[in-house]
Amino acid sequence: MAAESTPLALPVLPLDDEVVLPGMVVPLDLSDSEVRAAVEAAQAAARDEPGKPKVLLVPRVDGTYAGTGVLGTVEQVGRLADGDPGALIRGRGRVRIGAGTTGPGAALWVEGTRIDESVPEPLPGHVTELVKEYKALATAWLRKRGAWQVVDRVQAIDDVSALADNSGYSPFLTTDQKVALLETTDPVARLKLATQQLRDHLAEQDVAETIAKDVQEGVDKQQREFLLRRQLEAVRKELRELNGDQEGEESDDYRARVEAADLPEKVREAALKEVDKLERSSDQSPEGSWIRTWLDTVLEMPWNERTEDSYDIRGAQQVLDAEHAGLQDVKERITEYLAVRKRRNDRGLGVVGGRRGGAVLALVGPPGVGKTSLGESVAHAMGRKFVRVALGGVRDEAEIRGHRRTYVGALPGRIVRAIKEAGSMNPVVLLDEIDKVGSDFRGDPAAALLEVLDPAQNHTFRDHYLEVELDLSDVVFLATANVLEAIPEALLDRMELVRLDGYTEDEKIVIARDHLLPRQLERAGLQPDEVTIEEGALRKLAGEYTREAGVRNLERSVARLLRKVAAQHELGERELPFTVAEGDLRGLIGRPHHVPESAQEPAERRTAVPGVATGLAVTGAGGDVLYVEASLADPETGAAGLTLTGQLGDVMKESAQIALSFLRSHGAELELPVGDLKDRGVHIHFPAGAVPKDGPSAGITMTTALASLLSGRLVRTDVAMTGEVSLTGRVLPIGGVKQKLLAAHRAGITTVIIPKRNEPDLDDVPAQVLEKLDVHAVTDVRQVLELALSPATNGAAPEVPVAA
Repeated sequence: MAAESTPLALPVLPLDDEVVLPGMVVPLDLSDSEVRAAVEAAQAAARDEPGKPKVLLVPRVDGTYAGTGVLGTVEQVGRLADGDPGALIRGRGRVRIGAGTTGPGAALWVEGTRIDESVPEPLPGHVTELVKEYKALATAWLRKRGAWQVVDRVQAIDDVSALADNSGYSPFLTTDQKVALLETTDPVARLKLATQQLRDHLAEQDVAETIAKDVQEGVDKQQREFLLRRQLEAVRKELRELNGDQEGEESDDYRARVEAADLPEKVREAALKEVDKLERSSDQSPEGSWIRTWLDTVLEMPWNERTEDSYDIRGAQQVLDAEHAGLQDVKERITEYLAVRKRRNDRGLGVVGGRRGGAVLALVGPPGVGKTSLGESVAHAMGRKFVRVALGGVRDEAEIRGHRRTYVGALPGRIVRAIKEAGSMNPVVLLDEIDKVGSDFRGDPAAALLEVLDPAQNHTFRDHYLEVELDLSDVVFLATANVLEAIPEALLDRMELVRLDGYTEDEKIVIARDHLLPRQLERAGLQPDEVTIEEGALRKLAGEYTREAGVRNLERSVARLLRKVAAQHELGERELPFTVAEGDLRGLIGRPHHVPESAQEPAERRTAVPGVATGLAVTGAGGDVLYVEASLADPETGAAGLTLTGQLGDVMKESAQIALSFLRSHGAELELPVGDLKDRGVHIHFPAGAVPKDGPSAGITMTTALASLLSGRLVRTDVAMTGEVSLTGRVLPIGGVKQKLLAAHRAGITTVIIPKRNEPDLDDVPAQVLEKLDVHAVTDVRQVLELALSPATNGAAPEVPVAA
């Protein structure tokens, strides 16, 4: 450890934010009053003492003096290099500062004690290693700076204390670090501190050099790449000029393309921002390809392209009539839309509040009635472009609104793609099979359609890919669906509902003659004068070979018929021209598949036994005839209660319970033997057991079947019925009257029973169908039984059928 010697009285020479260590020689400017006062005081004191003038060099940091100073001797007083007076002072050793004292001159005098910094010889091994490490680090640092002369001087220092104090010359040390070295009186500890400071600095310098090297290499690479690309562009330019091709340059200049395109202002601003990003990005950046694809999509969009609507209302009506038979509701709606558009255009009301006069229609009906083909006819009648968007099975919300551009392979949504495909901002867009849209973890596409199909907000539709506003207010949207209940209620509320309930037999014949037959003749390679089908044959095809709401199976039957005739002609079995009569159908395409009940023999009819009644129902394929069968179990089996089969829903099961309860409570009034119902099981079955069935409209049909079973009276063959029954025997209203009456007409039914409150719905039924049907509107089940049950043949007790 360092020892302390005799106290000294020394003038203080303060050093602001500087530190001088023993062994250092520093020049000081005497123009500073404190420095000059200390030097003059030291010179005055030295006149009476031998030796050079002595001062105490004390660091002053932020106005605070350090507790340890350095004894310095004034080696020389003269002029500095700049001509100012100065003094050369050498540090001799550390001094611990004590109390203040008096002395000559204006300087501050203090008492100090010299600190002994000697290290005992010989040096311990760890100190020797420390000396070697410091010299190695100092040599490495000095060599990096090119100070070769100083290297020899450092290597020549053997004293531990002097070697540690030599780091005071290091420019990278801060004032606090130098003060720490000054106040560390133990030479070995001071050398350890100096070694650690030098080691840290070299480590920081290595990191800085590595970073600088990497940065320089990157800059050099970018400069080289930039130079090569400039050269490549120059070569391409020379080649284009040599070949006379200027289009390639224009296609690569997106900025020129954006500025030349007819874009809305906000779209132009967004496109120019992307062009700026593209110019700043390198060709290797994946963002560059995303931006190019986005710009190509934006530039391909028909932002200001619109087709002129055809305001020839009569002409549009003639086009619709020529391309579709029937469907008066839809034709009237399109005619009304065109008439309103014409009047708005004439009065300058084409755009009101940023919105144009588009339309959103929902065409709901069974398959094959012409919903999809109607969209093309509407576009033809209006003079607009037509595009179809198939939504069946779509489960991803991004299919409607597009993907975010950050995804690999991102695309705009189907709505944007439809507008781009149409090439105009006011096409007719057919959203086909909107009721088949599903939902899963990827979102609900039906929810994404809410904005598209809302006239109040689709003028600012924003696709996730484009991220700019797209005006859809001038688009005519036609959505098709088979099942109304499958469309979400919020989505259905945004559309105007138009029902297509199917064709009458007469309409099917007109469609087959005017549309289906010419198309299938062409597909079969036949001329119109080579094969003719009589109207009676077409009627039989529609009535007995196919039984459907639409005409798809009818067209298939016509196609099959023509293929058969063409094949027979090629085999030499039949000469052309040929006229297909009603009697030729069986020999060409086989037997009929649907024979009306009235055309069958009495013993073959479904209602030839008591307990069977004919009902009417609505399915996804339109209206249909539904038979209800009832039977009573043998009392010896003990199987009491009600059994229902046929894959029935809860509502239909409840209707069966209500029908049975009504007959039990009113059996005596209706003169029915209901006593056996207590001990015998009742079984009600709906044929076509694999088809799910539900709804309340079979209530009076089940009541009639049970009444027929108990009374033994047959249900009339030509009668079909529909209606909900209550416990008191009231007949309540139901839905789908038009579809059910069309189904009864197709099945050869002549008498139909409906609820009284459904009588206004008869206005929707075609007149030619009502002429052939005897429709009875009833309010009570008793009226139903009087109309539906055949009169008793004699007064004998009826024989009730027993279930096998």
